[in-house]
Amino acid sequence: MTVDDVQIDGRSCAIFQRTLERVGQRWSGAVLFASVAGARRFGEYRRAVEGISDRMLALRLKELERDGFLVREVIPSTPVQVLYRPTPAGAELIAALQPLGEWGHKHLAELSLE
Repeated sequence: MTVDDVQIDGRSCAIFQRTLERVGQRWSGAVLFASVAGARRFGEYRRAVEGISDRMLALRLKELERDGFLVREVIPSTPVQVLYRPTPAGAELIAALQPLGEWGHKHLAELSLE
């Protein structure tokens, strides 16, 4: 694909921008990646997403649930268990973002991220 192959109208551009802002928000992508890597419980997400605070993790989980990327399941037990898992849309989004991650690895030195 070349730049000439890409044709984006105004509406598509706005949708693209909104999607990038949502998943590009700090920690959102990492939480989504943790979900497809097998994290289900809050503590598993905390261990998988290094450096995130409990407060921020709770906020991101709520936002990703609200946006339809994660499903929250409450299991009535003692103590109550709360599990999160990716929705089909969330898993599809991560699959779509993986090439971006691969591009980042390829161009890491150029991006000055190390």
